[in-house]
Amino acid sequence: MTAMNSLERKAIGALAGIFALRMLGLFMILPVFAIYANQLNHVTPSLVGVALGVYGLTQALLQIPFGFASDRFGRKPMIILGLLLFCFGSMAAALSDSIYGVILGRSLQGASAIGCVIMALAADLTRDAVRVRAMAMIGITIGLSFALAMVLGPILSEWYGVTGIFWLTAGLAGVAILLLLIWVPTPRTIKFNQEVSPHLSLIPRIFKQPELNSLTLGVFVLHASLVALFLKIPLYIQALGFVTGQSWRFYVPVLLGSLLAAIPALSIMERKDRVKSGLTLAWITLAIAEWGIGIFLDSTLGFAFSVGLFFTAFNILEASLPSLVSRIAPTGTRGTALGLYSSAQFLGLFLGGVIGGWLDASYGMVGILLFCIILAVIWLIVDFIVNFKRGLPWQEG
Repeated sequence: MTAMNSLERKAIGALAGIFALRMLGLFMILPVFAIYANQLNHVTPSLVGVALGVYGLTQALLQIPFGFASDRFGRKPMIILGLLLFCFGSMAAALSDSIYGVILGRSLQGASAIGCVIMALAADLTRDAVRVRAMAMIGITIGLSFALAMVLGPILSEWYGVTGIFWLTAGLAGVAILLLLIWVPTPRTIKFNQEVSPHLSLIPRIFKQPELNSLTLGVFVLHASLVALFLKIPLYIQALGFVTGQSWRFYVPVLLGSLLAAIPALSIMERKDRVKSGLTLAWITLAIAEWGIGIFLDSTLGFAFSVGLFFTAFNILEASLPSLVSRIAPTGTRGTALGLYSSAQFLGLFLGGVIGGWLDASYGMVGILLFCIILAVIWLIVDFIVNFKRGLPWQEG
């Protein structure tokens, strides 16, 4: 195995740090926003959903344009532009006492659609032999940022309020800019690499791949469910006796348990080459967990177990789906496939918030849970149809 040289390690470490700082700022809001939103002017359950998910819409719309712009104007200038938008959006949300101002701020946060640009810069700064490992190092920061944010969000909210979290998020964007300027080398040339950069002309080829469409639908469903559930989960955790500043006591054992369960499951799936069947089992587990959340709303132990089961399935799917996309995508189209995958991921965040907010206003937690379970069942049906048409309904592909 070819080892990374010192320049590659320095560059990838810094780029992973930039990715982590940005995602940490976004995720810290999840466990506390539903509670905080009730203090804002003009708030309704539907608008809370929009505020929570709207950054996903601007992310989905701007991911590929940012990638194209970076080919023309340079990677670093586009990353700095994205981080400045993220900083301004965080400040706008911090200064607002209205739900509409927070929606505007979250929209600007989402306009920092620099994920594909960071990946493209990583490709510019690494050799072919270590590039997959470099992408994996950056990708894993998303899961780590999410777990850390679930713990830090409630603690920081207790100390500084959610407004303080928005200000901290703006500061993290500034730190990320410094990290980019000081630690990340400027590539001598920008290399368009179809394995990491999207290209519009390749999109029709992707849509002709049923398996890729199934995986893209999967990430949409997964993140729509996540945001919809987090419109209510923090409120129920509070009702169980975990006040906002102490809710980390709920999240730490739940998230730690889910990681301890997910890691060996992922290892078994990879070692025994059972990724696709493991994926199906994870979706079934996700639906069961969502049903369990509804059953055990008044039971601390049952609710914690169900939420932990949800995160176990979520972690397995979050790690497996992009891996399968990169494996299945035809040669030369991986960047476009992952670009569409990313857009679907963020579109799921947006629609999960919007539809979840509407369901919350009309039907409460029951409506949200039914929505999430139905989405999981739809994916299972679509995946079965795709595999059945390939003639391999019960086998690994």
